[in-house]
Amino acid sequence: MHIFVPEMKKLKKIPEFKNEDEERVFWTENDSTEYLDWEKSERMVLPNLKPSSKTISLRLPEYILDEIKILARKRDVTYQSLIKVYLKERVDQELNHR
Repeated sequence: MHIFVPEMKKLKKIPEFKNEDEERVFWTENDSTEYLDWEKSERMVLPNLKPSSKTISLRLPEYILDEIKILARKRDVTYQSLIKVYLKERVDQELNHR
């Protein structure tokens, strides 16, 4: 009786990266299956992971910013957080009504 044992693929060593940008470029140009055995992977939940954000510059009429700051103080949040909430609500509304 012969038992078939698949040949184990030798994985390449993942290089050390100087920063996230270097790592991002590496993974866009290389096949992860040559470096990782996905058959042995496990699902992971990261509950405290915050989405990345990008700083932008936004010019608003002063009176609008003042009104937003008043509303934010009433809710005991920062005006930047309130603007993000308003933008997210509107984007969701627009995307759901197409």
